[in-house]
Amino acid sequence: MMATAGPVVVLGGSGFVGRHLVAKLASDGRRVVVPTRRRGDARHLILLPTVDVVEADIHDPTALARLARNAFAIVNLVGILHERASDTFARVHVELASKIVTACRVANVTRLVHMSAQNADADAPSRYLRSKAEGEAIVRGSGLAWTVFRPSIVFGPGDTFLNLFAALEKRLPVIALASPQARFQPISVADVAHCFAHAIDDDATVGHAYGLCGPTVYTLREIVDYVGRTTGHARPVVPLGPGLSKVVARTLELLPGHIMTRDNLASMERDSVCEGPFPPVFGIAPTALESVAPSYLSPASVHSKYDPLRAHGGR
Repeated sequence: MMATAGPVVVLGGSGFVGRHLVAKLASDGRRVVVPTRRRGDARHLILLPTVDVVEADIHDPTALARLARNAFAIVNLVGILHERASDTFARVHVELASKIVTACRVANVTRLVHMSAQNADADAPSRYLRSKAEGEAIVRGSGLAWTVFRPSIVFGPGDTFLNLFAALEKRLPVIALASPQARFQPISVADVAHCFAHAIDDDATVGHAYGLCGPTVYTLREIVDYVGRTTGHARPVVPLGPGLSKVVARTLELLPGHIMTRDNLASMERDSVCEGPFPPVFGIAPTALESVAPSYLSPASVHSKYDPLRAHGGR
């Protein structure tokens, strides 16, 4: 990396993958700009050296152009699993991708690294995956020096996947599981951050789309069983067939929190797995789920988080 290189602008930098990537870039000595709607939402990044957190509306083309000015690269991690009000798949995955490409052209930024999704395809069974494919197509056709990543489910401290099932198994006596045979190949958030950081400077990754998957394929039921054993809250699992799965998804999408929607269920019709080995260009072997998940799911890990607070409070 050249000492005079401009900052890397990380859109979605205050999110789950984003905060790991920003921390990685900062540890590498990179200057990073993280736009956010509210600066307080990214307070965990503000103290990182070389990181500048700014308030900006990334959907505003003028604001995007201002962020891109003098940047070395743009990283787009922005994505949603559920639509809410104006935050639709079309707006977040498609329209924003187009605005980012335009901002790059206006600011003469050639390097764009983009987060897509495993199974993103124009003929995919869910609107989520179809919108991801449409946004990816915009990036691929941009004429920029692009790299696209298509991760499977991403796990790590603070994830919304394993932690969701941990919370459900803690509260419920039985888990009624929709689409129990859906297959996933979970990838560590640290490995995803490594690949993004590597790609920014590696010209060999330009013009390529990479699937990112961990070393092991699991069914959804196997994952739920594993989370239960690890947290100490193992629960009986009642597997649901296609019809009941749709009924449950319809019910859950009407509840606060959007635990699951019918569109999520449709996404699981295609296995979220990679066809080949982990891309060798990144120089790492993917991390096993079992080597990381206990550090934030096990009862011991929960107690360890509160021990310093108990000590401070005299308890």
